[in-house]
Amino acid sequence: MAPEEICEILRREFGEAIVDTAMSANRPYAVVEAGRWAEVAAFLRDDPRMGFNMLQCVTAIDLLEDNKLAAVYDLFSFPVAGADEPCPKLRHHFAVRVVVDRGDPHVPTVSHLWPTADWHEREAFDLMGIVFDGHPNLERILLPEDWEGHPLRKDYEFPVEYHGIPATTEYQLTNPKH
Repeated sequence: MAPEEICEILRREFGEAIVDTAMSANRPYAVVEAGRWAEVAAFLRDDPRMGFNMLQCVTAIDLLEDNKLAAVYDLFSFPVAGADEPCPKLRHHFAVRVVVDRGDPHVPTVSHLWPTADWHEREAFDLMGIVFDGHPNLERILLPEDWEGHPLRKDYEFPVEYHGIPATTEYQLTNPKH
């Protein structure tokens, strides 16, 4: 199914919860209102026209100039045959962005819909600071629990040290901002 068709179905089903669409992007996507994301996600997975049974990844984007963060969900539909039906020819890709304010970055988890989201949402939480409400184990996955800040944010201040260990960058700078 073409991305335009997917967006049209989403707009019919969810109206204003589909905030925007971008069909000319490298990977076309729809922007979904955060409060409705779990509902839209369940539809994308369960509706037979959509069939997005695979979450490929969750990526976080820092939209610093807009004072926003975005969680981007890349979806794919593997054909799966039912007990009494032939295997449908889906195999389509689509992306969804959930854009939230940097000061209150809350997105509902979809780890109950796609188990892959468990680790991907934890990574986006750890490195970008997006809070995935309802996540069963939302804790840091790459950095120590006492690490301050979220290093993939564009305004992140690189620490000069961590527990007495001097920090350097690949260019041997002690703090890239100075």
